[in-house]
Amino acid sequence: MEIRNVTSIFFSPTGSTRRLVSMLSKTFPSKPREVDITPYTQRGLSMDFGPDDLVLFGVPVYGGRISSPAVQTLRRMQGSRTPAVLVAAYGNREYDDALLELADIAAANGFIPFAAAALIAEHSIMHSVAAGRPDAQDAKKIEAFGTQLWKKLSTSEALSPVSVKGTRPYKEFGGVPMKPKAGRSCTGCGICAALCPAHAIPANVPVVRIRTRASPVCAASRCVPSTPAG
Repeated sequence: MEIRNVTSIFFSPTGSTRRLVSMLSKTFPSKPREVDITPYTQRGLSMDFGPDDLVLFGVPVYGGRISSPAVQTLRRMQGSRTPAVLVAAYGNREYDDALLELADIAAANGFIPFAAAALIAEHSIMHSVAAGRPDAQDAKKIEAFGTQLWKKLSTSEALSPVSVKGTRPYKEFGGVPMKPKAGRSCTGCGICAALCPAHAIPANVPVVRIRTRASPVCAASRCVPSTPAG
């Protein structure tokens, strides 16, 4: 099989998923094109791929599922027997049905998800959980995984969908008990509103409580570390 183009597509509010996907793609001889679907402006993005493309899909895990903003954009990606590698980044608790959900989305859209990995990253909210991950040992395992993937793609062996852990129907994600709210240190700069993947923060009055009914909070945790006041 001859791969002409490699594309990495990732939803990465805090940068951890992007880092993991980049660590994996660095093992390939072809430098990938990176497509960040995190911004709210990417919800309408659609892309088409052929059988000589390789696509890496990377998503973080929230409550054992994929964030709804990520799902919305991933469903607009179209393959044509396109090889795909799936990456689920999780904070060392459990990834539950996230990889299965991602595999189902990919397969339904014409991709062949022939390889998948659940990779550990520092927890996006409780930073003491999996602190410092991915570390040097993780990097070695990811490198070995990437080398194995490319070796498989270099043969004439027909690709088939990989079997991943999970159950259908997927577990229900009830959200997180905490909802970000601006404190007294908020300057009203509006950065949190601009960066929110779910478009859940009113841009004109970001100091008010996040608007959860119109745009459910996606637990991405992008808003908090991105602002000057933190």
